[in-house]
Amino acid sequence: MKVTLGILAHVDAGKTTLSEQLLYRCGVLRRCGRVDDGDACLDFTPVERSRGITVFTAGASFSHGSNDYFLLDTPGHGDFSPEMERCLAAMDWAVLLISAAGGFDAHTERLWRLLEARGIPTAVFLNKCDLPGADGDAVLADVARRTGAPLWDLRRGLTEAAREQAALTDDGALEAYLSGTLDDGGLWDAAARAAGRRQLIPVFAGSALQGDGVAELLDGLDRLCRTAYDAAGPAELLVCQIRRDRQGGRMALCKLLSGTLRPRETVAGEKVHELRRLLGARWEPLAEAAAGEVVAVTGLSSLQAGDRAGSGPTQRPPRPVPPLRVQVCADAPPARLLEAFRQLEDEEPSLSLRWSESRRQLQLAASGPLQLEILAQTAAERFGLDVTFGEPEVAYQETIAAPVRGCGHFEPLRHYAEVHLLLEPAPRGSGVTFASRCPTDDLALRWQRLIETHVLEKAHTGALTGSPLTDVRVTLLAGRAHEKHTEGGDFRQAVYRAIRQALFHAENVLLEPWYRFEAEAEPAAAGRIQTDVVRMGGVCNPPEHRGTAVHLTGRCPVAAMLPYRRDFAQWSRGRAVLELAPDGFEPCRDTAAVVAATGYDRTQDADNPADSIFCSHGAGHAVPWDEAPARMHLSVD
Repeated sequence: MKVTLGILAHVDAGKTTLSEQLLYRCGVLRRCGRVDDGDACLDFTPVERSRGITVFTAGASFSHGSNDYFLLDTPGHGDFSPEMERCLAAMDWAVLLISAAGGFDAHTERLWRLLEARGIPTAVFLNKCDLPGADGDAVLADVARRTGAPLWDLRRGLTEAAREQAALTDDGALEAYLSGTLDDGGLWDAAARAAGRRQLIPVFAGSALQGDGVAELLDGLDRLCRTAYDAAGPAELLVCQIRRDRQGGRMALCKLLSGTLRPRETVAGEKVHELRRLLGARWEPLAEAAAGEVVAVTGLSSLQAGDRAGSGPTQRPPRPVPPLRVQVCADAPPARLLEAFRQLEDEEPSLSLRWSESRRQLQLAASGPLQLEILAQTAAERFGLDVTFGEPEVAYQETIAAPVRGCGHFEPLRHYAEVHLLLEPAPRGSGVTFASRCPTDDLALRWQRLIETHVLEKAHTGALTGSPLTDVRVTLLAGRAHEKHTEGGDFRQAVYRAIRQALFHAENVLLEPWYRFEAEAEPAAAGRIQTDVVRMGGVCNPPEHRGTAVHLTGRCPVAAMLPYRRDFAQWSRGRAVLELAPDGFEPCRDTAAVVAATGYDRTQDADNPADSIFCSHGAGHAVPWDEAPARMHLSVD
């Protein structure tokens, strides 16, 4: 069977070391590389080797027993979570590393919740059991208490307690167990079914650095991992990652969900050039790839990380939005700077670049300071750019509170397009989506698909602060093209102006990002944290006492937590640890103050006009947004 296996952990938990051991044990590597020595096969970029952390997901393949595994070694630091989360959709199974010495920390618990929410079968590997102070029993007890998970302890093999726990998940296996006729094969079959439903979470233990427990983990996965893929159906693939090879060529790391793919075949309207099997930085060409495999594909220039493509329309899920925005500063021509960061955005879509032509200014979204350091180092190594970043600012978003219509007309000489759109509020976190109520008899399907592309291709600008628009469903009500004069770019202009015109009429809502926080502190420091969170408008859950320390969790607005985090280390003096993770967006608590502080004037935003362009006396002229509806050529009930 073909199994896509994800390796997940907090930074420094030994994730890449375990991945190297799996490849070494299965004969793929002649020797295990060391992260500390900078020669790990899967941490192959200069920035990863110089810093000793995983920044980019690395792919590799190995076989053991009856299974072929496609390994995804994902980043562990929270600043690089968007890439890790995109890879979750490709995983059949996951191995979650938990340090027996470090415990079940906040980031690892977040990984657990992500795997749980997506129903991904998971095995736990308790790592670093050889270190002083390691206490596997205490860590597992903490995991069970905080998650309520059905942990299946295999650290000492298939004990009688483990056999009984597995048998209890299956009526047939339980009957055989009680009658004394349940053999190991039947037991593992029942356990595999239960683990596939997350009714059992197998637990292994050892030391990845020493190779202890790795053989037991491999044997356990071989007995538990079950998949079924259809290689005969139409080809459908999921894009996990975009990266460049050593020659600068673009590769899409893809999981083939169904069918079989070969070079020169077409996916999403583009021809596949080459298929490659990856092993870190190295690769070998493939004649074909079948459902269940993970391969690198060249030639797919339009697909982005996270896309799901095949014979039908490409599906693009909403992108996670980092909570911070920064200005990119460099002593370089704007065109060169923008070209370099467009390539970086292609590889990490959550950067969400915003270029202001009128101000000649580039901004990007960021998750935290480490990501900015990595971006600066990458820009220097790959593009020869000396880049710095401005002070981080809160990355606000905008949405609408009620349905509103918008119309856009673009008709300079020898050009023509008109669209009428309905904008409606959508669930939080859904991004911008598209639908059509326009009959194809009124507007050809090819134009409607082009309109959809223009609705989804950019982050549209809100009317309150100029922040990106989100959580809006855009429905095409009507549109018109000219038989001779309409070009693709005409509908782009009409769509952009229609959305903007609708927002000028809308009841706009400003959204601010929130952090989820977790803190471990001495009682005195914990009391101050609780008071500070409430003062900042956040929510603090009831504290938990863990020995002499107090464990705090809750949520707080990023705008308040951003300056607080800077002072935290100084006043806490090591008596507390604070971890933050993005936790969605909520309506802003003080919209008027934020709008006033930004000083944004929607009517002066030359990059995002709301006016329409009509033709008169052989030339195009602008009609103000509030007068344009009366001039439209279509009437929509």
